[in-house]
Formats: sequence, structure tokens, C-alpha cells
Amino acid sequence: MLTRARLSLLVLALLAGCAGSPQLPPASPPERPKLVVLLVVDGLPQRQVLAYRDQLAADGLRRFLDRGAWFSNAHYGHGHTVTAAGHAVMLSGAYPERSGIISNEWRDARTFEAVYCTSDSAHQYIGHKTAPLAGTSPRNLKVETLGDVLRTLDPASKMIGISGKDRGAILPAGHKGTAYMYMSASGGFASSTYYMPQHPQWVTSFNDAKPADAFFQKTWAPLLAESAYARSVPDGQPWQSTGGNGNTLPAVIGLKSDAPGPRFYENLIATPFSDELTLAFARAAIEGEQLGTDDKPDILSVSLSAHDYVNHAFGPESRLSHDHLLHLDRHLQTFFQYLDRQIGAGNYVALLTADHGFADTPEWAASQGRDADRINPSQALGWLNAELAKRFGVDKLARGYSAAGLLFNDELIAARGLKTADVHQAAKLLLLQVDGVASVFTLDQLRSSDSTTPYLAAMRKSWHPEVAAPLQIVVKPGWLYSSRASGSSHGTPHAYDTHVPILAWGPRWVGQGEVAARVEVADIAPTLARVLKVPVPAQSQGQPLPLPVRRQP
Repeated sequence: MLTRARLSLLVLALLAGCAGSPQLPPASPPERPKLVVLLVVDGLPQRQVLAYRDQLAADGLRRFLDRGAWFSNAHYGHGHTVTAAGHAVMLSGAYPERSGIISNEWRDARTFEAVYCTSDSAHQYIGHKTAPLAGTSPRNLKVETLGDVLRTLDPASKMIGISGKDRGAILPAGHKGTAYMYMSASGGFASSTYYMPQHPQWVTSFNDAKPADAFFQKTWAPLLAESAYARSVPDGQPWQSTGGNGNTLPAVIGLKSDAPGPRFYENLIATPFSDELTLAFARAAIEGEQLGTDDKPDILSVSLSAHDYVNHAFGPESRLSHDHLLHLDRHLQTFFQYLDRQIGAGNYVALLTADHGFADTPEWAASQGRDADRINPSQALGWLNAELAKRFGVDKLARGYSAAGLLFNDELIAARGLKTADVHQAAKLLLLQVDGVASVFTLDQLRSSDSTTPYLAAMRKSWHPEVAAPLQIVVKPGWLYSSRASGSSHGTPHAYDTHVPILAWGPRWVGQGEVAARVEVADIAPTLARVLKVPVPAQSQGQPLPLPVRRQP
């Protein structure tokens, strides 16, 4: 239906064009994007994006940095910075204290049984064996996501989540979306019976084509000349993992296998080829689901898992991590150019972030003169229980770790007539004697309104009263709570783990330029809700991002 203004313009055009063809005014761009694409680079600290900025492709990450909106001081607000917790925040705006996703896995406080963030025994993978505790549904997610809001308002809108990890697909997809995850047994992607009884034809066709097999015995070689990697740590360091594909480039993926199989598909994950495969599946989803083709906006979340595996194995300071990011950047460039053609450059918004940052490998950090090392969890627990036994005369009062905290044997404490608070306080004081432990917080502190004690506010956001342990532990900067002898990790409230990219493109909606103000990943959900003109998810704790001035269409 023409508005009065457009009708007037049409009449004027017809009158002015009597001697030739009428010139209609150009079609107005959509008021809201047809497609929102959330890209997550698992385990990408912001410092890596800027460290290699001069080596990035012209239209990969630099599309955001040169022509988009980017937030140079973006952080997570919660303290236990791990994959599941981060992915749960992005499109809900809710921290673990509300979402209930406190970690990738934790222990039931009553039974001490293992709980996986997206496990649901009522559902199975479609066409694949489902192991115990496999991630099959968002049952443990206690909040709604942006996709849930969108699909509640209009079920014709679609929310698709894709990832190399089940948690990276399921948690952004929310309760009303659809998730697909990489299957290392087959090299394909699968959903679960929570979402559907069987795959649509486009998924079956993608998997039947065996696209992962195209990478069998393909070489991961450095993208640039050797001199370009002078700013990163060379391959083959003693603290770098030698499993999988080894710790030197070039590396032939599947070298020791005669044909593609589960071992090859597993080893493919920690390479640039798995990013290429995941983005190929994303393109298949766009076309198979006809995303962004009508006036019903859709959301596509694509979590690229490889960088996390690379950083865990070799550390973010490594040449392998450096080179992996450059390869990923080129794959993103190809994907953006596909979106421009398929959806239209003025019809979509792309936003890229990460679920957490990364610590430098402690051994490398120590070689640079920093205070960095590893705390062996089992040794620390054994020492703690021995010291508690001396104090209270009872063995094994501390039951074990759960996420960032410590659980206790509550039945034993009660049976021996001990006061729970006394045991917790004694454990806290003992843990603070462990070399590498910075802070330990008790229930009273976590329930308090204290906003000045370092790390407490962040750990409070990671603590859910129904799920988390009563004692929360923070290590010193540079230290890892890890029994592994190689590689690196994350999971702390320190800046190297909380400082992640928030990069946005879609100038009509997000503007252009750097924003230096501190923002949080929880701000993404309310920002995209405003772009899509829908209500903010009910449990969101974020605020709309302070976007730079938008470019007029």
C-alpha cells in the first residue's frame, strides 16, 4: 500500500517523465534487517584481533574495524569465563547467576553426580550415537533468548544455531530455535530429537556429500612468509601439546590414517578446515531454510570452535594460533561476500564476539619474567582435606570441585555435629595459603551486596544459588587451575579472559567507528532487540550498546 508521500512522488515522476519512461523513487531499505548473523570465535581474546590487524584481509575482520562499529573495551561481567557460560549470555543478556549455565559442566550439589550444561537424557542425536551427558537440548538454560522472543512474536521467523560444539549451537539457539552441531564420528552436522524427529532434506544432502572428506590429508601450511610471524612464539615449544596433528606447521591432517574416519574427523576440529566446514554448513542453512528472504527477520548464530582448541593446545601467543586466526579471517571474508550476494549488503547485520578470552601459556609467561604457573587440582584438594581433618577430626570434608567452586560433604558435616559455616571458613583460609590462589569467596560474601572487594562482583554473577558450589575460587593472574602439563586455558575474571571483541557491521543499523567506552557482552541482546524492534529478553542484565553515529541510507 502506497503512503501519501510515495503516491505524490509517483505522480510527480509520471508527470515529469511524459517524454520518456517514468522514474520511480528507489525502494526504501528495510526498517529492520532481514537477517541477523551472530558470529562467535570460540576463545578469541580482543588482544589477538588488534595484534595482527595489519595482516588481516581487506574484507574479513577488517570489514568491522574499517567500515563497521567496534567496541575496543568489551568485557564479560562474570568471573568463570568458559564456553557455555559465554554462549548463554550473548543472546539472553543474562549472566550465569540468572541463566543457571555456570560452566560447561558441574556437579550436582546433593548427589555429586556430573551435570553437563546441555545434557538431556530425554533426547538423542539424529542419526548418531548419543553418549551419556551429550548435549541435546537447552533444558538447563533458565532464561529466554532473543530468538525465543522473536519466535514467540512470530513463529515464521527462524532461529538457527550452528557450532562445532553442542553447547555453542544449543545455548544461543535458545528454547525455540534449532541447533546443529558437528559430529566427530562422521564429519557431518546433526540436530537432536528435541528439535525435530528427522533432518530436513538440505541437512541430509549436505551430510551425504561428505564435505569433511575433502580435507583428508590436506596440509595446514602457514598463510604468510616466515618473517610475518616474528611477533608470535615459534612452533615446537615443550609446553605445546604434541597430540592430534602435532605442534608444528605445516601439518598434514589425517596423515596416519588410510581413509577418513572418526580419528581424522576429530583431528580436523583444531584446524582452519573445520572453520571452513562450519561456514559451508551455515551457507547450506541459509539456502535450505531460506533465511533472510522475506519480511520476517531471522537469526543465524554460527560459533566457530577451532580457535579455542588451537589456543588450548598451543597457547594464544603461539604461531599456530596466530596463523589459525589469519586463515579464519580469510574464511570470514569469503562468508561476508557470500552474505552480500545472497542476502544483500544492505539487508543484514553481522555481529562478531567471543565466548571468553585466553591466558598465555604459563610456562611461556614465566619465561618472560611473569608470575605464572599451574595449580594441580587433585593435589590441592588432597592437601586441603588433610588439613581440614587435622582441624575437625573428619576425613574428606571437601567433596570435590564443581565449576569454579568447591563442594562439601554436607551429610558428613551434619552427622559429626559440625557447623557448615565453620568448615567453609576454614577451607577458605587454607586455600588462600595455596600458591597461586588469589581469592576465595564464601556463601555470605556471594549473598552480600559488597561491591568493593576485588573479583567478588564478577564471581557473584557466575554463582547461581540452585546450581553453584558454596565456595568460589579465583586464581592469581597468569595462573591456571589445571592438571595438564601443556597448553593454556581460561575461566577467570582477569582481563585476558574477559576482554573479547564485539564487532558489528550493518551501517544502517549499527553505524561506523570505534567506541572506547567499557561495554559488556550482555549488552548484545538488548542491542539486537532494538535493531529487530522486539522486546528485550526478560532476564537480560545488559544495556543497549552506545552505537556510533549511523550512516544514513
